Amino acid sequence: GTISIRPMPGTLFIVATPIGNLEDITLRALRVLREADVIAAEDTRRTANLLAHYSIATPTLSFHEHNTRARIPQLLRRLEAGAGVALVTDAGTPGISDPGCELIQACWESGITIDPVPGASAPITAAVASGFPLDSLTVFGFVPVRSKDREKWILRAQAVSDTFTFFETPHRIVRTLSEMPTRFGDRPIFVAREMTKLHQQFVHGSGPDIIGHLTSTRGEFTLVVGPAGAVKDDAPVASDEQIFAEFGHMTDRSK
Repeated sequence: GTISIRPMPGTLFIVATPIGNLEDITLRALRVLREADVIAAEDTRRTANLLAHYSIATPTLSFHEHNTRARIPQLLRRLEAGAGVALVTDAGTPGISDPGCELIQACWESGITIDPVPGASAPITAAVASGFPLDSLTVFGFVPVRSKDREKWILRAQAVSDTFTFFETPHRIVRTLSEMPTRFGDRPIFVAREMTKLHQQFVHGSGPDIIGHLTSTRGEFTLVVGPAGAVKDDAPVASDEQIFAEFGHMTDRSK
């Protein structure tokens, strides 16, 4: 009888792409995009600009929240047949506020190799620029539009006492900023507009005074809210020796 040889399953590459400035892409990401059999893109037009800029001819396939159910089985079939699939989002790292994580979960369940290709991420970029402490960071997506969902979202955000970050749209940024003091008290706020792009702007302050400093309400907004009740400067600080005495047995000195 004939022996059918199953092809080696392929790999799903989770590829981070620039959040604005096209230079913010790694050499490895460019190689993976070039060598992949297909690129699964949230917005094929946005991805087309990036591919054209770097003369990459790999075919793209749309993969967004409205066609997830049809696309996941199609992509799994290609992966099981040995294809290399590169997953990209509009901008930044896939799997954060987009349908990427459903495909990634489906690949884990089907035994497909996953290979993340790290790079730009708007929440991390804004959080780092804020200067707020990041020993803990909660990443939220966009604030929901419907008022009931919005209220639920605000309650979840209020429960986070450490630094958190979220996105807001141009037509709702003023409303959200003006509500911040009643919702989050005197917590420090940092707004990043159009990060890595020509009109990049950063503003620190409380919600209402940030509005007056924004040069425009157009563009992409990432907000970072600092921790509640920041520690006063005169608080006693433990020395390295004290910390090491307490945690030394589980500390790796080589880091």
